[in-house]
Amino acid sequence: MVSEIRLFVEQEFQQKAQQYSAVLSSRGVKVNLEVIEKLNARFLRFHPELALCVDESGLWLCANGMKMQPDWKAEVPRLKRASLKSEMIARACNLGEKPNLIDATAGLGHDSLLMAYLGADVTLVERHPILFTLLEDTKTHAEHDAFLSSVVARIDLVFSDSADYLIQQAEHNNIVDVVYLDPMFPQRDQNQQAIKKQAQVKKQMQLLHMLLPEDGEMDLGDNLLILAQKIAKRVVVKRPRLAVYLASQEPNHQWQGDACRFDAYFQQRLVE
Repeated sequence: MVSEIRLFVEQEFQQKAQQYSAVLSSRGVKVNLEVIEKLNARFLRFHPELALCVDESGLWLCANGMKMQPDWKAEVPRLKRASLKSEMIARACNLGEKPNLIDATAGLGHDSLLMAYLGADVTLVERHPILFTLLEDTKTHAEHDAFLSSVVARIDLVFSDSADYLIQQAEHNNIVDVVYLDPMFPQRDQNQQAIKKQAQVKKQMQLLHMLLPEDGEMDLGDNLLILAQKIAKRVVVKRPRLAVYLASQEPNHQWQGDACRFDAYFQQRLVE
């Protein structure tokens, strides 16, 4: 996991950058703050290594001439089009019942935002200090947005390893309606034909993959499925359409789409 990173900022936003630096330091990341003359596309192209930057829009992850942050405001048009009937994720997670739900694989938080909009109370768990800080910053901005404020009020961010968090919930006999899993690297267990059909990874995901390298740090979520089944009435796993089952467990039910599917595991003993 990244333990040290550079943070680029123009003089105008230096105080804001120092605040982010202090937060990241409290979470175990050493930040080397560098005040620069102009933070623009040209500067980013000439500084391709993974870094952070701060501007009027807040904290960004940058590399290879690109920068990204979990842009929840950009999701508003999608939210306005969404309904319980139109979204497959809504049927899979039974969102019509307004469940309490743990999203144990946070990513950029877009699925959690959608599920909260459709009625779920979401606990969003993320262990990586930089990604968690990006999510935290995004949520803070969304709280001041007229449309999103009521949505993000139903999202609780938790800075924790997901496995540790699920174990802790089990130890306290905390039962939830749904645990949602969307492992980051499902392509490792797909067949080669499926891999070739995958579209080019979007810019946001390219940078996220650089921050969260596959080797040694990330798993496919097999252990999370087993842990989730101990506390959730329903575990829902998002998978590419041709991917093998998580932890080699055949689901109780599936919802199939063109590009992905949702595998559901029902825990009858927790419902009774």
